[in-house]
Parts: sequence; C-alpha cells; structure tokens
Amino acid sequence: MAGSSYATLTTHAGALRGRRSDDGAVFLGIPFAAPPVGALRWRAPQPVQAWTGLRDALAFGPDFPQAPDPHFRAGRQDEDCLYLNVWTPTLAAGAKLPVLVWFFGGGFSSGSGSDVRTDGARLAAEGAVVVSVNYRCGLFGFLAHPALSAESEHGVSGNYGLLDQVAALAWVRDNIAAFGGDPERVTPFGYSAGAASLSLLLTSQAARGLFQGAILQSPGAARPLAGLQDAERAGMALGIDLAALRALAGAEVLARTSLLMPAVRGLTTPRVLRPVRDGWLLREDERSAFHAGRFEALPLLVGSNVDEGSLLTRAWPVDTVAAWRQQVEANFGAAADEAASLYPARSDAEARGAVAAMFADTQFNYGTRLLAQSMAPREPRTWKYLFTRRRPGQQDGPHHGDEVGHVFGTLEASGPGRHDAVDTALSAAMRKAWVAFAATGDPNTAGAPRWEPYRPAADNHLVLGDAAQPGAAWRRPQLDFLERFFG
Repeated sequence: MAGSSYATLTTHAGALRGRRSDDGAVFLGIPFAAPPVGALRWRAPQPVQAWTGLRDALAFGPDFPQAPDPHFRAGRQDEDCLYLNVWTPTLAAGAKLPVLVWFFGGGFSSGSGSDVRTDGARLAAEGAVVVSVNYRCGLFGFLAHPALSAESEHGVSGNYGLLDQVAALAWVRDNIAAFGGDPERVTPFGYSAGAASLSLLLTSQAARGLFQGAILQSPGAARPLAGLQDAERAGMALGIDLAALRALAGAEVLARTSLLMPAVRGLTTPRVLRPVRDGWLLREDERSAFHAGRFEALPLLVGSNVDEGSLLTRAWPVDTVAAWRQQVEANFGAAADEAASLYPARSDAEARGAVAAMFADTQFNYGTRLLAQSMAPREPRTWKYLFTRRRPGQQDGPHHGDEVGHVFGTLEASGPGRHDAVDTALSAAMRKAWVAFAATGDPNTAGAPRWEPYRPAADNHLVLGDAAQPGAAWRRPQLDFLERFFG
C-alpha cells in the first residue's frame, strides 16, 4: 500500500516481503537452495522448496560455522546457510538493470554475504541490481573423501562451495527480473577466494551461460590444483565412517579444520581445503585451461593491489634470512637461486618483506596477469587495474582486500578517520566503473580518466590511487619467472 515501508514481489519459489529504502528496496536472507544439513551435508545443493504465503526477507540468513567476525551481520551461524541478498534501486516492471553478483573472499574458509563492508546499497544506487551470496566454505564446502565420492553419481567429492555458486547464479538467471534486473546482463564479481572461484568457473561447463562478464579483484588464481585422489586421502584425516562424520555437530566439524589447513601454506603446491581438480566440475588446472583457450571468453575486468602479501603473512615465522631461505627452497626447489635473486633478503630486516612479495606474486599477481593475457586475444573488452590508494595514516599497503570498501562505497566500515575526500572520490569513480562494466562490458564513464583495454604485449593497466593514471608491466621480471617456473 502507499507509504508502506515494505516491498513485495514473487520469485519462482514463492512471494517475498522485503524492505523499502531511500534508494529502492532490499531483500535479505532469500533461500536459493535447500538447507545442506543432515543427509545433505557434503552433497551438491538441492533445489529450494517452494513456500506458500508471504515469506519475510528482512534479515540476513545464517553464516556457515566459522570464526566470528564483527563485520558480519547475520544473527547466527548454522550449516543452513545457502541464502542470498538483493539490493535494487527499482522494482519497476521491465527495468532490466545490469546485475552484479558478489562472492566473498576469505581463503575458502571464512566469509559472509552479510559483511557490512560489502553492503550493496550504494553500489546499487549507481544503477545496478546487487546480489551477495553465501556459499559453503572450509570443511563444509570443500571436504573430499572416498566415501563421499562413492555415493556421488559423478564419482567425485569436494567442490560443494563452487556448486553452491553455480546454483546461486542459476537462481539469479531465473528470478532476477522480478527485482528489476536483466538476466542477460549478469556479472559476478568477487575478491580473493571469490574471484578465484570465478576464474575456475570460467573453465567449467557447469557455469556456461550463467553470466555475461566477470570482475575479479585480487584473484587467487592459476595455482596448481590438488587432484581428487590427493584431496580424498587428506580428507581421511577426519575419519572413515561417513555416517559418524555426518552425525557430528557443526562445531565439531569446524574444530577439525586444522587437520587439513596448515598454518603456513605452500606457495607453489596444491592445497586441499579449496577447489580441487575432480575430473567432472573442474577437469584441469585453470592455468593449462587458460593457456590452451579452454575457457569461456567474455568481458573481463581484473586487477590486484600493490601490497597483497604483507597482511596475509604477518603471522608467519619468517623474520630471519634463514627462514626466508627455507621458504625459497621449499617453494622453488631447483629454481631457488633465481627466485632468491628476484625476492632478495640480504638481512633479517628484509626477510619478512621478501616472503610477503613471494606470497603476493604466487597467490595473486601471477594469476591476475595470466587471466588478462589469456582473455584479451579472444575478448577485446578485457581491462586490468592496479589499486595503489593508501588510506589516511596508512604506512604500507594497500593490502589484500583494501579496495573492497571503495567498490561498495562502505569506506566508513573500516572505522572513523580511515578515509578522506580522495577516498570518497575514488570510491565514486570505481562504483561507476564497475556498474558501467556490468552494463556494457566497458568500465569507461563520462568525466573519468580513459581506461584503455588490456594489450598483452604492453601489459598495461589503469592505476587506481590518489589519481587515476596509466601504468604498465607491473612486476614483469618476477611474473615472467613464475610463468617459466610453472611451465
């Protein structure tokens, strides 16, 4: 009724009641799959059951069990976590706005669609429908186990979190028109693990046709994937009896995470508690797929931050030259001397920074460049950026994830005094660019510096910092070395 603070609409599963806002409406906690609990723990997501009557979509759905985070706004944690949220600037019939679908980062072990730093209201106000998705992570989303593979119709296990993402994208295709979105202009975006997921889905037949462009912020891409058998062997650390494993409480499953997740990860070797090469959903390492052209060609916007490594290695015991050398040799083997020359540590004071640089290049910068280099020859609407903006008082960085608040316009979520007029202007420009890309495959907008398409020979990018300006060949010697090493 007129003046109501609520908004209603109908999806394929039933009617929803959301909340009107100054900039449109928001619908929270919408189920896109059946609760993955009981017998559905460690199974592919199943269709959501339809409901009768009007279902409230006024609060975030639960987060999957994980370490608590004060930025998350979900009221509780539960394995019943497959919910998504939609912010829309209009409910006008036939609006057909571009759609941005956010997949959170968190190392495939943590994250939430309720994160205050990724609230979609301000991004939606630029003229897009914004969706944030919960997907299973950690042992709940990526456990491989022989008994799980045996019960699967495809003979595989693990990768449940990726299948959740595919299910969410299918929900968007089928339902987003009711929220004012265009199902033919869907652009998933994410950072870190969320972006790594998208790089993998670009190579998977299961996701074909579900999106028309992609934005990958600091993607953890192009590292070797664990094979199914190796991941299954690792999963045996939890026990053999599948019925007993399914009977464990969620907290008991979470407590076993360290059995499969080392405190210090290998930089050039596969990890098991993340997507694995199962031969069905993921048939090969994405590096070989991208080199061979076995991926979906579509508009791509990809980039990384200047300091991707120091925040994520701050707890590592790497404060001496000896510890640095151990990391170099453990990760690069016969190529250790060349690696040492590119990531030098001549004193203990330089050791931590050198390891952070190795981490940044192997985990994020190499994959960023590979994605751009592989996509550009097939899709001229390929764009690369380098985020360099440090917040007021910030002495290093920008760190991994520091661009997220600028993309969503949630600068204040980092705390008081953490942004100024430069950040505000940069955030406005980035929001407009992200929405323009979702609308047309081109991030260029009126009044903004020209963003040139990516050219592999030049390895060019747009610097997003105190000022926007062109740049090129970011860390070329190190990334050329990694290309030879992984080759």
